[in-house]
Amino acid sequence: MGAATGGAGGEQSGRPFAEGERVLLIDRKGRSKLLRLRAGRSYQSHAGVVSHDSLIGLPEGTEVLARTNDEERRNQARFLAVRPSLAEIVLNMPRGAQVIYPKDLGAILLAADVYPGARVLESGVGSGALSMALLRAGAEVTGYELREDFAATARTNVDEARGGAKGWGSYSVEIRDLYEGIDGSYDRVVLDLPEPWRAVDHLAGAVVSGGIFCSYLPSINQVAELRHALKRAGFGLAETFEVMRRGWYIEGRAVRPELRMVGHTGFLTTARRLAGSEAAGDFAEAPAEGDEL
Repeated sequence: MGAATGGAGGEQSGRPFAEGERVLLIDRKGRSKLLRLRAGRSYQSHAGVVSHDSLIGLPEGTEVLARTNDEERRNQARFLAVRPSLAEIVLNMPRGAQVIYPKDLGAILLAADVYPGARVLESGVGSGALSMALLRAGAEVTGYELREDFAATARTNVDEARGGAKGWGSYSVEIRDLYEGIDGSYDRVVLDLPEPWRAVDHLAGAVVSGGIFCSYLPSINQVAELRHALKRAGFGLAETFEVMRRGWYIEGRAVRPELRMVGHTGFLTTARRLAGSEAAGDFAEAPAEGDEL
């Protein structure tokens, strides 16, 4: 569970919870529930009932009690109330498709060098997790999605996460097939598609010179197919990597790795659009970290 500070939708830490904003309730076993505060409503939990009215007006980081008639469970009916981070929103939001994990979202933002005002083409928007990360980085995002239900879920999740926050980029989702062509010119392209190599020829004309391509794929065989296509299409400085996250248990003198970890979820491949396709052969691979002239 990540740290919950600031609020992904623009809610500021340090002020009381208000009606209409989101709150993350966390029980003593680390289980969490994302709520949108509405006056008069309540959340029926495993431990008891939590009234939304009891949360409105409280400061962030407050412990709240659930109403229960069971005396033996009264000590367990406690929740910590915080504003959710973007990572916690992604893991708790409604999903139409499998989301990209937070550990990979952060890596994508850096690997693709996403910056405020960047024109980003995203395809395979799914439930909108990647869209949220790109938008909060300030990018102007155009999404291509085949399924209207996925597009609708992504738009809803993005709107919920954005709220009234400032600094987020613009967002539009079109129902169309990236494999059939691309309109416009983009600084960055981020794909979560099963066969991205089928779109590489289109990307060669849509990504600006020096622009960065980034793809998320589950299998290394898919990656190999993509890397061959990128090289043929004039992309260079390609790199493929994966991100693994292992937590640590620290209690007194007991210090050890956690028994569970978030291991392989997908491979990230990045490449730059080179001005001359003939350069792709000489500069096909990204330089290793630490290598200097």
